Amino acid sequence: MPTYVALLSWTDQGIRNYKDTAKRAEAFGSAVQKLGAKLLSVYWTVGPYDLVAVIEAQDEETATAALLQLGGVGNIRSTTLRAFGREEMGRIIAKATG
Repeated sequence: MPTYVALLSWTDQGIRNYKDTAKRAEAFGSAVQKLGAKLLSVYWTVGPYDLVAVIEAQDEETATAALLQLGGVGNIRSTTLRAFGREEMGRIIAKATG
């Protein structure tokens, strides 16, 4: 399944409600699961992003739907990256080199 890395920044609302962040992460994991995707991990970070989430979803539409649901609550803004594992990268390199 494709993997997505979401770089998350708290909104003003999100930082005001920082005490609920672990509960919100659990709720996000449940919501993602209902869409047929999986929240692999969440990390709280120091630096330009407040959290990093790693998600597996069958396609971009499902990943986007999950992140729209998350963002729609109003606690975060996201930047999402498509991530490639070792096997996927091997296939990409094989295609590129002919």
